[in-house]
Parts: sequence; C-alpha cells; structure tokens
Amino acid sequence: MKRILTALAITSIAITAGCTSKISSSQTPDSNGITVAADNPHQGHNMGATTPDTKENPHGNHGGHSESKLEPANATTKLIVPPKININTPVALAIDIKDQQGNSITNFDQFQEKLMHLIVVSDDFETFNHIHPTYKGNGRFEVQTDFSKPGGYTLFSDYKVAGKAEQVSTLKVQVPGTNLSTPKIDLATNKTFGNTKANLKLSQPTIKAGQEVHLIFNLLDATSNQPPQDLQNYLGEKGHLVILKQSAPLTEANYIHAHALKDTPPGEIHFMTKFPQPGKYKMWGQFNRNGKIVTADYWVDVQ
Repeated sequence: MKRILTALAITSIAITAGCTSKISSSQTPDSNGITVAADNPHQGHNMGATTPDTKENPHGNHGGHSESKLEPANATTKLIVPPKININTPVALAIDIKDQQGNSITNFDQFQEKLMHLIVVSDDFETFNHIHPTYKGNGRFEVQTDFSKPGGYTLFSDYKVAGKAEQVSTLKVQVPGTNLSTPKIDLATNKTFGNTKANLKLSQPTIKAGQEVHLIFNLLDATSNQPPQDLQNYLGEKGHLVILKQSAPLTEANYIHAHALKDTPPGEIHFMTKFPQPGKYKMWGQFNRNGKIVTADYWVDVQ
C-alpha cells in the first residue's frame, strides 16, 4: 500500500520557488509599546516531528511540493504590546524580526497564502486563535487581537525569511489578573461545533510516541447529518491542524502544524503526523465552510 506522506510543517521545511513570493519592505516608524519577550533563536526548530538535533523533515512532501534543504534563518523576534491590556478588548501587537547582528530582516516568502501565521493559545489550552499579522515593512508585522481571560498566553509566530527555512518563534504575553483554571482534558472523539458534527478517527487505538499516525476528521452537517456541501479550501488546503503538547512552559518544541492530505472522500479531512514524546496533546483542526472557519478541538493521549 502506497504510503501517504505527511505535510507536517517543521523548521527545515522548504517551499519551492513556484509556490512562494517575496515581499520587500519599506521603512515604517516604530509604534509605542513595551517589549514583553524576545525569542531565543535556534539553528533549527523542532516542531514536534523530529528529535532536538534533527532539522530535516522526515517526510519528503509539503503541501504536494517537493522539498530541498534550506539553511535556517536564525532570526530573532521581539514582541511589542501596549502598556495596558484589558480582557475582551482589542490589543495591538507588533512583531519585529531581525538577524543575528540586530538588523531588520526585510524580505519574506509567502507560504500557505500568508507571510506569517500567528497561533495564540492560553496556558490552560482553553482559548485558541489563528491569525495573520500584516507586514508593515522593515521587518515589522502588526495585528490586533483580544484576550478573553487573564493569565499567560503563548504566541507561536510561524514565518519564512526569504530563501531560508521556515521558522517558528515562541513569544509570551501575560494578561493582568489571576486565572486558576487548569486544562480540561476531554478524550471524546465525537463533538459538535456550531452546525458541524465532527468525529475524530485514529489509525490505531493507542498512539505511540514517534510512530506515524493517520488522523481523520469526519465532518457532517448538524442539520442534514450528511457531509457538508459547502467545504472550501482554507489557506490553500482542505484544512490545517495545530497540535500542542501539554507542557510548562510551552516552547516551539511542543508545536506541530500539519496540513491536510489531498484527494480524500467528501466530508473527510485527513492528516498524517507524529507525536514525538508521550503525554497529553491538544489538537485544533480548522476547516472552511462557505467562508466561516470551523475549529474542532480534541485531546489525545500519547503513550
């Protein structure tokens, strides 16, 4: 049986020239704010699919395009936020990307239809957001978002310096107040999200660390109980899947970003990935129903 290759995004992922575009910057003034955190650049980011000293994607395919080896960008990233953050109130965030000498990086390649994917998750894993900052030039990206509760948040900034390997930088935000909640681990595989029923199927009853796993999201319209007729591509693919390992603190090593396989049956979104270590993982699958993004979240226990 022909092995289905994964489209797992890891640090050394290379996008071929035919599916990337370069954007150059123009000078823009800095905005007022307080630097909250700067990432610690690594030679390569282990996004959960390789061992810490392995920088290459073990799978030979990303989004249906062949890969070549690209050098790491070794970029540094700084997050800037306003002096005061209020819950459920729009907050302006700025992310500055520089090289090892402190110079702004000005050219970036587009991948999955965007220059940057920003994943925002609360430390208790109860809130999740996948947003796309706008490039303002001179290495700066800006976006507005809000935080629904007090406590700590981790931001995974996923971007690609022009001609370099994809990089994920981890940044932190602390929202004033006390959040005493702990992650609610629910291993149910049948759930309803708005007008969409979702059933998660795994290729094996017990997930083993380091083994390739086939994940199937079987979607049904909650009213008709039939496969949705309005599924559309999201960021150029059938769906996207973000996976985080329960860990404190969260780092880029806990982050997996998988992409849907092509040519699957109606109403089914398939992914292939690996879980690098035993533990509890939370997954957020995202799908597009006629312009509305459905986010289906599940916990899995990896042995």
